[in-house]
Amino acid sequence: MTAVQHLKRLTAGLALLGLAAHASAQVQVTDAWVRATVSGQPSSGAFMTLTADSDSKLVSVATPVAKDVQIHEMSMKDDVMRMGPVDSVALPAGKAVKLDPNGYHVMLMGLTGQIKEGEQVPLTVTVETANGEKQVIQVQAPVRGLDGMEHMDHGKMH
Repeated sequence: MTAVQHLKRLTAGLALLGLAAHASAQVQVTDAWVRATVSGQPSSGAFMTLTADSDSKLVSVATPVAKDVQIHEMSMKDDVMRMGPVDSVALPAGKAVKLDPNGYHVMLMGLTGQIKEGEQVPLTVTVETANGEKQVIQVQAPVRGLDGMEHMDHGKMH
């Protein structure tokens, strides 16, 4: 095989790999972060932006730093702040869906230790497409400071 033939085969192979990678890149996770905790604090929150290229839904998040991980929604009803778990979060095609402290967010409960600013927390994000296919995305979320929310007690909001 000549060098030119070898190069053509390599280029074709890489192009096919690129197509395969594109076909599986259905959901993009950006701006992921986890809130730092103080010693002994039992829970924290994880936040991110998800953008799906087809109608999908966020169905679960897992991490080794917490015994229980739930997707929650924060909402106001009759001037009362409410928060509670949801089964999933809709990810409409092409629309960035932000998980933040004031809406949908991920609760990390039963922490295995303190989460310190500057660390990275591994998150396994599972998304399901409209046709039932599941995509698992591994994310390394940086830990950010408490910035005034360290006294937030989700237990009093249910």
